[in-house]
Amino acid sequence: MSQPVQDILPQHTNTQAEESADAILQRLEQTEQSVCEALTDEASAIPELSVVMPCLNEADTLAICIEKAQRAMREYAIEGEVIVADNGSTDGSQEIARRLGARVVSVAEKGYGNALMGGIRAALGKYVIMGDADDSYDFLEIPKFVDELRAGHDLVQGCRLPSGGGRVMPGAMPTLHRWWGNPMFSWLVQRMFRAPIHDVYCGLRGFTKELYNRLDLRCTGMEFATEMIIKSSLFEVDIAEVPTTLHPDGRKAHAPHLRTFRDGWRTLRFFLMYCPRWLFLMPGLIFMVLGMVGYGLALPGVTLMGATLDVHTLLVASLSVLLGFQLVQFAAFAKTFAITEGLLPDDTRFGGIMKVMNLERCLIGGTVVFLAGMGLLTAATGAWWKVGFGELDYAKTMRWVIPGVTLAALGFQTVFASFFVSILRMGRRK
Repeated sequence: MSQPVQDILPQHTNTQAEESADAILQRLEQTEQSVCEALTDEASAIPELSVVMPCLNEADTLAICIEKAQRAMREYAIEGEVIVADNGSTDGSQEIARRLGARVVSVAEKGYGNALMGGIRAALGKYVIMGDADDSYDFLEIPKFVDELRAGHDLVQGCRLPSGGGRVMPGAMPTLHRWWGNPMFSWLVQRMFRAPIHDVYCGLRGFTKELYNRLDLRCTGMEFATEMIIKSSLFEVDIAEVPTTLHPDGRKAHAPHLRTFRDGWRTLRFFLMYCPRWLFLMPGLIFMVLGMVGYGLALPGVTLMGATLDVHTLLVASLSVLLGFQLVQFAAFAKTFAITEGLLPDDTRFGGIMKVMNLERCLIGGTVVFLAGMGLLTAATGAWWKVGFGELDYAKTMRWVIPGVTLAALGFQTVFASFFVSILRMGRRK
């Protein structure tokens, strides 16, 4: 006879089972506590703030900038680090930074933007504050920026100009920069990109590391700072502004890196490149309107202020229409490319226009306009045939030929430009 199952299996009392379960729970609690402590230690090791200073031969002033940043963080209990993004200094700036406890990040690619991108990329902090290492900015003002960042703003821009509550110390900024360059470019960035700031050139600013990664900045030179403002404004980022004081820089070994007219032109060029509306669309529409006004006056041969507007005026008006139409096409090309590449945010109004003026409709419209132009040219050729291909009344026939040529050119451009826009709008893998 087989033994009962209970006789074969080991016997455990209820007390033993309870003790075993308690031991397992205790080990689980200990493991959970160890994991939590490890995560806490790791989180506490990550600084809240990274102060990034681009550096190219700043031995005269680097030490005082680092010491001010460290003092500000120490006095206001900000857990942070100082990063010196060195762009190839040969004056011992790297040794100065290391001696003071800053972290040196060597950036081989030359340029203000390259140096900052290298330093920001290496930053460990949740927040980043960037500022020049020439002692023109007072890093003791760091807490003001941190307060705004902690309040939830993504970008905190400093303002040195009185219009935004800032202050420029005597000798700190050239007269041309203070009264013309900075106010003009700041006004332009307000009007062109709706940026809520008063000082686009201020290099002392704070931002979240998350925002920096999201903006995907591309500029490697001085335009880096303005690109950040422009893209933040276009992407409707939460921007705050705090007043700062600009001091005369403390460099003795070399002159400032900034070049007035070169960097001013680069800024204006960059503004226009980031705003197809003002670079292409508005001038194009103005040219087209002027051309249509010219047509309205020249076709009937109006006499205006003693001058009879005839076929010569009509020819110039056609030129104006063609140039304007090309600029409008360039605006569509640039806007489409910038949106698909992530340089500009998606524009619902522009997207709506593109849906209405899709490839098929533009092909049909362009073909109709082209055929209308060819029809006028055919009529002019018929008139020439009637006189045995002899002499013509040019004042009369050119009123057919010039509009015909213009319409044919407009239709031809529309057909092939619509194909090009469609190619730009095609989805492609990044």
